[in-house]
Amino acid sequence: MAAAPLAPSTAARTRPATRVAGLPGYALFAGLLAVAGLPIYIHAPKFYVDNHGVSLAALGTALFVLRLVDFVQDPLLGWLAQATRRHRAAAVAGATALMALSMLALFAVTPPVAPLWWFAGSLLVLFSAFSFLTISFYAQGVVKAGVLGTGGHLRLASWRETGALLGVCLAAVAPSVLALLSDDPFAIFAALFAMIAAVAVWAMRREWGGAPAAPGTTGWQGFGTVLADDVARRLLLVALVNAAPVAVTSTLFLFFVESRLQAPGWEGAFLLLFFLAAAGSAPIWARAGQRWGIRPVLLGAMVLAVVSFGFAATLGAGDLLAFAVICLVSGAAVGADLTLLPALFARRMAALGQAEALGFGLWAFVTKATLALAAITLLPLLEASGFRAGADNPEPALATLGFLYALVPCVLKLVAIALFATLRMNEE
Repeated sequence: MAAAPLAPSTAARTRPATRVAGLPGYALFAGLLAVAGLPIYIHAPKFYVDNHGVSLAALGTALFVLRLVDFVQDPLLGWLAQATRRHRAAAVAGATALMALSMLALFAVTPPVAPLWWFAGSLLVLFSAFSFLTISFYAQGVVKAGVLGTGGHLRLASWRETGALLGVCLAAVAPSVLALLSDDPFAIFAALFAMIAAVAVWAMRREWGGAPAAPGTTGWQGFGTVLADDVARRLLLVALVNAAPVAVTSTLFLFFVESRLQAPGWEGAFLLLFFLAAAGSAPIWARAGQRWGIRPVLLGAMVLAVVSFGFAATLGAGDLLAFAVICLVSGAAVGADLTLLPALFARRMAALGQAEALGFGLWAFVTKATLALAAITLLPLLEASGFRAGADNPEPALATLGFLYALVPCVLKLVAIALFATLRMNEE
C-alpha cells in the first residue's frame, strides 16, 4: 500500500526540520513515562505493605484486577487518543496532570480511606493516564518522524528509547538514594516526579498535533483498517510473541536471583546493569538499522539474545559475574527490540494514513497480554514443582526455576525470530 503523506505537527509546519529538532523533548517525555511505569509494578505494592500494613493477599487481588483493567482498556484508550488527535496538546497536558496528582496521592498523601482502596484508586488513575500518554506519545512519533527526513523513524526511536531506558534506571535507584536524605523518600520521589512532569510537558509543548485523520481511520472502524493490513497484523503478532520472553523473565527474575543464584540483595544491581546496557545500545542499534536495514540488524540482535540468555540455565549459586555478563549482553540485545521493532511498526502506521493512535493502542494491548499470561501460567507451575520463595528449595524445584526462567524465553524468542524472518515488507 502506498504511503499516505504524513501531516507534520504545528511546530514542524512553521520551522524547517533539523536533525534533532525537538528530539530532546521526546527523550525527556519518554523518561517521564518510564519513571511512572516502574512504580506501578515494583515500588507501590511494597510501599503499601511496609507503610500501611496492607496484606500481600489483598494487594495481590487488587493488582490482578487492576492489571486486568489495564490490559483490557488499551484499545479504548487508543480510540480516545485517535479521537483527540487534533487537540492532543490539551489532552496530554490533562493526562500528565492526572498522572502527577495520582503519583502524589499514592506516595505523598496519608490515605483518607482504607489504604487498600486508596492504593487501588490512585493506581487506577495513574496507569490509565500512563497508558493514554504512552499511546498518544508513540502515535505522535509517527507524525514527527515524517518531518525528520530519511531515517526519521529510527532517529526518533533512538532518542525516545534511550530516554525511556535512562528513566527506568533513574526510577530504580532514586528511592534508595532519597532514603539516604530523608525518612520519607517516596514523598520526595512523587514531588520530584510532578516537577519533571511539568518540565516534560513544557519541552513537548510545540510537538503535539496533526492534520485530520484519513478516511477509515477514525472511530472503531479504524481498528479494522489496522487489522485488515497483513503487514500490521503480522507485526502485532511478532510484538506479542517477542514480548513474551521479557514477560517471563520479569515475572521470575527476583526468584531466580534470590534462590537459584543465592544472591539476595543483588537484584537492583543486576536490573540497573541490564537497563543501562539497553539504554547505551539503543543509539547504536538505530544507526546500524539506518546503515544495514532494520530486518537484518533486528534479526541479529534477536539471535544474540537467545545465545546470551541461554547460558543462564547453566548458572547456580554464586555465579554472579557470569550472570552480570548475561545481563549486559542480553540487555544490549533488548535495546534493539525496544528501538527497531516499534520504529518498523510506526512506519507501517504512517503508510496506513494516520491510524497511528489506534495502532499503538493495539500494540500496547498485545504486549501487556504477555504479562498477564506469564503470571497466570508460570507461577502456578513453579509452585507445583515444590518451589517456595525465600525457603531452602530442593534441586528439582530450582531446576524448574532455571528451565522456566532461561530456556522458555529462548524458545519463545526463536518463535518470534521465525515469525519476523518470514515477514515481507518494504522498509522504505
